[in-house]
Amino acid sequence: MNIPQGYKQTEFGPIPSDWGVCTFQNVLTTFSSGATPYRGIPEYYKGNVRWISSGELNYNKIFDTIEHISQQAVRNTNLRVHQSGTFLMAITGLEAEGTRGRCAFVGAPATTNQSCLAINGTERMCTEYLFWFYRMWGQYLAFKYCQGTKQQSYTANIVKNLPIYGPKDIAEQKAIAEALGDIDGLIAALDKKIAKKRLIKQGAMQQLLTGKKRLPGFSDPWVEKKFSDLYRYASEGGTPDTNNMRFYANGDVPFVKIEDTETKYIESCNSFITSEGINNSSAWIVPVNSIIYTNGATIGNVSINKIPVATKQGILGIIPSSIINLEFMYYLLLSQNFKREVDSRQAKGTFATIILKSLDEIPIYLPLNQMEQIAIATILSDMDKEIADLEAQRDKYRLLKSGMMQKLLTGQIRLKIK
Repeated sequence: MNIPQGYKQTEFGPIPSDWGVCTFQNVLTTFSSGATPYRGIPEYYKGNVRWISSGELNYNKIFDTIEHISQQAVRNTNLRVHQSGTFLMAITGLEAEGTRGRCAFVGAPATTNQSCLAINGTERMCTEYLFWFYRMWGQYLAFKYCQGTKQQSYTANIVKNLPIYGPKDIAEQKAIAEALGDIDGLIAALDKKIAKKRLIKQGAMQQLLTGKKRLPGFSDPWVEKKFSDLYRYASEGGTPDTNNMRFYANGDVPFVKIEDTETKYIESCNSFITSEGINNSSAWIVPVNSIIYTNGATIGNVSINKIPVATKQGILGIIPSSIINLEFMYYLLLSQNFKREVDSRQAKGTFATIILKSLDEIPIYLPLNQMEQIAIATILSDMDKEIADLEAQRDKYRLLKSGMMQKLLTGQIRLKIK
């Protein structure tokens, strides 16, 4: 392997020659795990002292906790109260709890259980840099250095001897952490904005799809129909015999599965079947601009197919009738009222299902004026587009952050220190 000039090789790959490589204990301190107060004493869990479990570690700053304990529990369990800025990493139950490689900051003074290890910085390394280093390399370190047979875990001693690298200048460490923290903040702000927009849309759906709020220019009374009035034809699909390759090889009929129904519009599929497969199964060709509705093990996904498709069993193809606008029907099937009706009619078993006959009896309240339907659907569609644009912007920042982490935490880009 050719090492670029000015770099040196480490187990993490090439890093700048002037960066240091050592172990955690050389540049960090504390390495303290917590404990679980005795559950048999209820008073221990009636206090106001924050108590962090490893399940709460999610690359975040923890300002409050799921459980709180009393000062008596702290004293009797010899727990240590960690101050804001303390770095926490999950050390036990990593695979079972899905916390392998996770970390967090203490945001407000708190204790921890035995599954968290608290670490503080020194004049040689700040916890802000450690946080980003561990976000990048935590999974690698956990898989390589955790020990145990039934449950792979760290000990404080193992953690002390974990390898770490970084700039020797703590100012450069802080500059790297600040740059990555800034873009993380942008992503968090977008996530918050997206969540708010989704709540606004949910409220708008509840108002507009029930007639509680009428749009200007529309005053005709809404009418009650049944779901069966909303379509000209509807039926589940089917899966051709998977042992017969003639039904699949070189197939050109898009074959919808559950994973294809996660988006509003179906414009392509990952699977295909042949015309022979269609003719030898209950699958059928659902024409363009129909509703695709999942009614099997996954209930309630709704899509509009922009290409002719076939579907597997447990997925309905629904051709709308003339009384309902396609986009309006899409949102109607996603409404809370419709979902509640579906929930009350599900057949319970190994997997919940709802058959078309049960859907047919669901009462539907709607305007017969399709201009009103279109106006409502347009408002909701515009909201969807706004949310999608924000999600696209957030995803770009996520990609940018991933690239920045790779460049900054390997020294491929060096920041100027003021």
